[in-house]
Amino acid sequence: MSELISIITPLYNAEKYIKDTIESVINQSYKNWEMIIVNDCSKDRSQLIVEKYMELDKRIKLVSLESNRGVAFARNTGIKAASGEYLAFLDSDDLWKPNKLSTQLDFMKQNNYYFTFTGYEMINNEGVKLNKIIKVPSKLNYKRLLYGNSIGCLTVMLNKSKIGDIEMPAIRHEDYATWLNIVKSGITAYGLNENLALYRKANSSVSSNKFKSAIWTWDIYRKYQKLSSLNSLKCFIMYVYINMLKHRGL
Repeated sequence: MSELISIITPLYNAEKYIKDTIESVINQSYKNWEMIIVNDCSKDRSQLIVEKYMELDKRIKLVSLESNRGVAFARNTGIKAASGEYLAFLDSDDLWKPNKLSTQLDFMKQNNYYFTFTGYEMINNEGVKLNKIIKVPSKLNYKRLLYGNSIGCLTVMLNKSKIGDIEMPAIRHEDYATWLNIVKSGITAYGLNENLALYRKANSSVSSNKFKSAIWTWDIYRKYQKLSSLNSLKCFIMYVYINMLKHRGL
């Protein structure tokens, strides 16, 4: 019998995108999945759209929060409700290619990997491809991951039965902090350098986002990973250097 994969999808005011996101899951070549959508008090028609899909496909499940708690709480709620041996993450505006789950699960089982991630490409708010494909390294340990987050949340698959309890902290870059915690325990994250997902890039200030991301990364070093000032500075310098290379396309 094939393994059950639990897909965790936080939902907040995504009526424009959630239909396509759900369709990209329904269209997976791998069929043994459950999609746990956690509605974080959306104010639009998002929940109504999900409920219509639930009537058509019993693998789609909805959890509605009583108050807006943020993406980390929503993901944690979904993780706690998950029944699968494997966990995958897909935000309510992102998409998967049809062979995403099957290809990644085979990659994990053939190599006995517990934590994997894949390549992906960028699309804009209208779903138009931006001709930018994100390639990924073959593996990441704790030291290398401290130099910056090379892991797209929409591409991650975890063997929950092997990793144990997984909980995202209620901070900025909560996914990055979670990956750091997992690899810090001694588990290596392995990258499958195939383009299997589409990440929707918001139309906002790139320079502003980079500045905020840098601040959040520094906070993770100091407040969450509790690195010394010197080690934090070393990691941050590498983080800035690697991002400069990315910007230059190197």
